Amino acid sequence: MARYGMVIDLKRCYGCYACSMSCKVKNHTPPGVFWARVLKGEEGTFPNTIRQALPVLCMQCDDPSCVEVCPTGATFMQEDGIVVVNKDTCMGCKSCLMACPYGARYSVESWESYFPDGLPLSEYEEFAKQQWEENSGCGVATKCDFCEDRIGSGKGPACVEACPANARTFGDLDDVDSEVSILIRRHRGQQLNPELGNNPKVYYLMPR
Repeated sequence: MARYGMVIDLKRCYGCYACSMSCKVKNHTPPGVFWARVLKGEEGTFPNTIRQALPVLCMQCDDPSCVEVCPTGATFMQEDGIVVVNKDTCMGCKSCLMACPYGARYSVESWESYFPDGLPLSEYEEFAKQQWEENSGCGVATKCDFCEDRIGSGKGPACVEACPANARTFGDLDDVDSEVSILIRRHRGQQLNPELGNNPKVYYLMPR
């Protein structure tokens, strides 16, 4: 069984938000919900400044705090290493939202329209609302699951395939010959905030 992980090359990422938008389209997330985000910051002193994009998502931790605090077992890790939420057993207590050190979880009480109050939902938004309620649910915890349904059909996560700069690589961390494993070894891939002890399965290649 594979243990899936992701490598994000910060030298390639230029902060175009294609990952965020492809994630929203694929998962039909409502307003304000971004399972894939892009943080931006600046370093240095003018005129020698650098603006850096940092894509973040669920880190699919090997030691996930969210699993530890879930009182119903709704959040759990699959054999392939992907941490998922069973919306039917989630009680909506939001303990996992508070426990996640990466801010990767959301809970939506009810679908809110992208358009001003009073306007009827378009056919697409009706479809998106239905898909969100069926697949993710309201009043429960939601998060990135590496697009596990796409993995099952031989595809990669939507954010990986949408990236125009090929900054993201997805694969089996336990396979020493996989592209992700080679990139991590060759370029000294680093986890985000490893001192937290969650052992993320998302690695970053540093920009310099």
